[in-house]
Amino acid sequence: MNEIWIEKYRPSSLKDVVGQDGNIEKLEAFIKSHDLPHLIFSGPAGTGKTTTAIAIAIELFGEQWKDNFLELNASSDRGINIMRGHEDRSSGSGSVSVKDYARIRPSNPLGFKIVFLDEADQLTQEAQAALRRTMEIYSSTTRFILSCNYSSQIIPPIQSRCVILKFRPLAPEAMRKRLEYICKAEKIDLSRDSMEAILELSEGDMRKAINVLQTVHSSTDLSEKKIYEIFGYSSPEEYKGLISSALEHGLFEESRERLDRMLIEQGISGIDIIRGMHSVIRKYPLKPRMKLEVILALADAEFRIVEGGSDNIQLDALLARLVRIGIDET
Repeated sequence: MNEIWIEKYRPSSLKDVVGQDGNIEKLEAFIKSHDLPHLIFSGPAGTGKTTTAIAIAIELFGEQWKDNFLELNASSDRGINIMRGHEDRSSGSGSVSVKDYARIRPSNPLGFKIVFLDEADQLTQEAQAALRRTMEIYSSTTRFILSCNYSSQIIPPIQSRCVILKFRPLAPEAMRKRLEYICKAEKIDLSRDSMEAILELSEGDMRKAINVLQTVHSSTDLSEKKIYEIFGYSSPEEYKGLISSALEHGLFEESRERLDRMLIEQGISGIDIIRGMHSVIRKYPLKPRMKLEVILALADAEFRIVEGGSDNIQLDALLARLVRIGIDET
């Protein structure tokens, strides 16, 4: 069975973590002094938060890192039990609790171990209050690393006990180097257009980019078109044709037919169509005022769909606005 590349190519040291140089420098200073504080890693998915936590444990504890590192996903048990470890009487088994693990004295020379709570912003307020108390009591023997998308969802008493590091979406160049390394290791001949498609559509998410690369490699179709299909998008050429027929030629019915093919034959959602159009329109050669009007129209359509409007009606209205914008500019 083929290994999942996300794990196969997960960096095991901080210096190999992709695209978070400023955060890594701070963490290396903590590790060098053996004085690791409680940490909050905040940022979008696929930016290296879990990888960084594991790399910290490996660098601190070496081969025994698994004996000194507890990883829990807070979203799988959002309540107080993940903190206190109440027994599940229905199954006759108890889950590992943060409190029980934290109170065990570590055997390593550093004198502390690490609890890593992924998706900690999904914890209830009650669970976070219990976590705060556990952090306070066992701070001499346990360091906590909390991973979340939004640090604002963590209660202030926990935030005040932690160093907060912001993980930003990865820059395309940093992602490109890592993907090129994987392509070389796996002997993949990936075209420049296909690489650019992965970088654009993954939007700074390294995990998503590696997943798509493995998928296209398994399918033996490394084309740009295949990559857009995997992401659930149409190709830029199709979006350009849609925009051109409405905006430049004023052909509403032809534009509507193109749109129907995307919605029905390709199964693309209304929101994804709007986002695909937005990605193309930013690079589309238009007069500045015209481009502003189009972007405002896209934003209005997205808002209405998110608020519960019909995809078909709102996309028809969007095409009608594009036709009108084109006519007004001529």
